[in-house]
Parts: sequence; structure tokens; C-alpha cells
Amino acid sequence: MMDINSYRDIAPYRGQDVLDAVARVKAHEKAIGQFLGMLDPPRTNDERLALEESVKHIVSLLDHITTYEEFQRTITAGFFLPKIVEKSVTAFTHSGAENLKNDRAYLYISNHRDIILDCALIDLALAQADQMLMEMAIGDNLLTNQFVTDLFKLNGGVVVKRTLPLKEKYLESLRLSAYFVESISERNQSIWVAQKSGRSKDGIDTTNPAIIKMLHLSQKMKGIGFSEVIKRSHIVPVAVSYEYDPLDVNKAAEQLRSQSDKRPYEDVISMSKGLKGFKGRIHISFGTPLTDRRYDTPEEVANEIDRQIQLNYKLWPTNYFAYDYVNNTTIFADRYTGFNDEAFLRRFRFRREEVRDFALNMYANPVRSFLSQQARIS
Repeated sequence: MMDINSYRDIAPYRGQDVLDAVARVKAHEKAIGQFLGMLDPPRTNDERLALEESVKHIVSLLDHITTYEEFQRTITAGFFLPKIVEKSVTAFTHSGAENLKNDRAYLYISNHRDIILDCALIDLALAQADQMLMEMAIGDNLLTNQFVTDLFKLNGGVVVKRTLPLKEKYLESLRLSAYFVESISERNQSIWVAQKSGRSKDGIDTTNPAIIKMLHLSQKMKGIGFSEVIKRSHIVPVAVSYEYDPLDVNKAAEQLRSQSDKRPYEDVISMSKGLKGFKGRIHISFGTPLTDRRYDTPEEVANEIDRQIQLNYKLWPTNYFAYDYVNNTTIFADRYTGFNDEAFLRRFRFRREEVRDFALNMYANPVRSFLSQQARIS
């Protein structure tokens, strides 16, 4: 049986660790206020007073938190995410939850567009669909201080150790993958992981087969075959679709720069802008679990995840217009009737041509992926 204590350094808080973390968070009321103020900056005295009341309300809710799932449901899904949706989202919808069983754990593998919102919004959709909530794989590069670490691990965060020497990183990846498989198959606890390391800045959502390979390697010493590991993992592909990406220009500029030129606090700035920036409509689409047939290679599994994500991705007028615009066609003109294309293009004015073109192709690429998958079907 799984020894959860052997994973204490990477697993979400449990037991006394939850109570200790809650006490530390409560002691930082100012930080809570700063976070709320970042989402919705107060402009009047009445708004400042309302912010103070919200902080007091959160602190009072924390008095009743004894598990990370209570934190997820009460604080994150119950307070913070609805506020983010209220301030920066025009509609939040989801589909496909009918394919899931609410007493079964799954390994949710999704496309990755926003550093922290992707997994948080999937959890919100699961909560709204009365499904089991999930733990979430989070890179340790984001855990910049104790307060941030406490918030993540109170929210079901599983630490991915990325700042390690190569050999140690490989061994830690095996250990992390073992945690995934054992949590799902032995503890009946759902987990989320992105389909590849890092966000998809070009809008092309593809799965790194190495993630699937590591699941098997973590269980190989136990004599468990590849197809059995996949069966036990209950993989569910999830497509997260944003109508507008608040970081479209930032991603384009970052991608066109050398990776070695990454700026200090770039991830922190991206998290902040992603949380409060306008996103328009958001749709979460749950695929069907990969338990209906036998899979023999990591590539087969990765291809099926890609197929479901790319076909289930909700294409918005922004995507269809960008596709027609960059290809100088009107193929999808009926999909963006009434769309304010001039306002959309103004997002990229005063930007270098290569930045503008990259950003527009970022919106167009989900259409290309959808068409490519459809072509395979026909």
C-alpha cells in the first residue's frame, strides 16, 4: 500500500501540516489583502472598506479548514475563483463531466495556457459538476516564498522539483510519476498535470510522450506492464479554451526572445496578468477516459490525448478570425459574424510585425490543429 509519508516533501499538506500552514496564512492578512487588491484594485474608500471585509471573511473561513480539500472547496472554488470569473470572464462553461464517475480518481492531462489558472479552473468545473477535486502538479520555480508555498500546498499542489542536477531530476521524475500512479490507483485521488512542461505559447497543444513514459518506468520495477499502468492511471484529456489570452503579446515576445534571456520575476508577472486580465469566455471540455482500448507505447497515448484535446478545444471567433486573417481567406467568415475584428487587431498595434504575426498565429493554430485532426478522421 502507498506510503504517503514518503512523499511528504512534494505532496499537498495533510494533518498538522494543514493546521500549521493555515496559521501562517492567517498571520499574513496584509498579503491576503494584496492578492485580493491585485484581482480588483480598490479605487474608492468604500471599495477599500469592502476589501478589508473580504480579508476578514477569508480569515474567518480559514478557522474551519482542516484538510486541503476543504481549502479547495471553501477558499479557492468558493471564493477566489468566482471573484476571478466575475471580474475577468464573461462566461465560464464546461462539458463532458458526464463521462466521469464521481467516485473514481483520474489523471487529468490538459493543454497548458496559463501558469496557474488552467488547473484551478478545471477544479472549479469539477466542483460545479459534483466531481472529486484533484491535486495539481506545480513547478517549484513558482514557489517563491513560504506564503506562496503554503497557498499552493493548501490547494492540493504537488511539487515538481525542476531545479535539480540532471541525474537527480530524472530520479525525482520517477518518484513524482510513482506518486501520480499510486495516488490514483491506491488512494483513489485525482491529479492534474499539463501535457508538457511549460505553457503552449504558440497555441499548438501537443503532449510530450516522456510524461507517459515516466508513468510506466515508475512502475516497471514492480513488474507492471505499460498497458496496465495506463489502465490504472485513468487518463482523461482536458481541453481548456480561452477566448482571449491576456498574455498573448507577452507570450509572443517571450517566444521570440532567447530562452536564456528570461527576465527576473517573469513567471510572477505572468501569473498576475493571467489572473486579472480579461479572458472573455472560457470553456473546459473533459474528454473520455483512456480505458476503452489497449495502448502499447507512450506515443499512442500521447496521440490520443492530442486527438481529444484538439477536437474538443472550443474554438471562439478570435480563433476563426485569426485563421482567416493570417491565411487571407474568408473560409470561416460565418463563425465570427458581428465580431469586432478592428478592436481585436488593436490589441497588437504598435507591436513589431513578428510579434503581431506570432500572436495572431497563436489564436489561429487551434483551428489548424482541429482541421488536421478532422482530416485524419476522413
